[in-house]
Amino acid sequence: MSKPRTDVQALVSEAEWEQRVNLAACYRLVALFGWDDLIFTHISARVPGPEHHFLINPYGLMFSEITASGLVKVDLEGKKVMDSPYEINPAGFTIHSAIHAAREDAQCVLHVHSVNGVAVSAQARGVLPISQHSIFVLSSLAYHDYEGVALNQDEKPRLVRDLGDKRFLMLRNHGLLTVGESVSEAFVAMYFFETSCMMQVRAQAGGELTLISPHIVEGAQLQWQQVTKGAGGGLAWPALLRKVDRTDPGFRS
Repeated sequence: MSKPRTDVQALVSEAEWEQRVNLAACYRLVALFGWDDLIFTHISARVPGPEHHFLINPYGLMFSEITASGLVKVDLEGKKVMDSPYEINPAGFTIHSAIHAAREDAQCVLHVHSVNGVAVSAQARGVLPISQHSIFVLSSLAYHDYEGVALNQDEKPRLVRDLGDKRFLMLRNHGLLTVGESVSEAFVAMYFFETSCMMQVRAQAGGELTLISPHIVEGAQLQWQQVTKGAGGGLAWPALLRKVDRTDPGFRS
């Protein structure tokens, strides 16, 4: 990357550096789980503090190359607020800036073009209640119709409207998006989202499907709180960090 870790770390707060490390780890994990799409798609995280700044990937790097110091810091207008030789994905900025501006709880926004996710996004009924994983998604799921590559600023209000207060957003004919109060929450949510889609595609290749009762789906959020002991994605995050550290600890630089 353009700057050594020590240079960037010296210029930012301890809280921002921690956010950078978590976001870089998230990029590496997305690559490790096979959800990346070459250099495309994007994950953003709000920079702790009063300014409306967020971190996003340098456009042109593989997700397996992302480092904490290399993340690009921009404002809600897409202007870089820290020097970087890299630009950002314009479609990424459109989607992420809209959600960060509208949702105070949107500390992290994660968007992927995973094969299973896009396959289900093209199905008229979307996510079906056929797995335990799917009930956690369905209990907080919204849909947004495809309007072409997300370059049009006019799409922002419709995107925000469709997302509402939900955690999961299926972008029709496009991919998956999750919103989290932390990087860990957004990542674990995406794990359940993508896994639900993978299970659905595989189940549809077999016989008649058995659907889970809507009553069970309605209680899924409470069950999720119980299963995770109220920690949400944070319960699994330390183990996920250890996993990516074993694979390639370079994300911390």
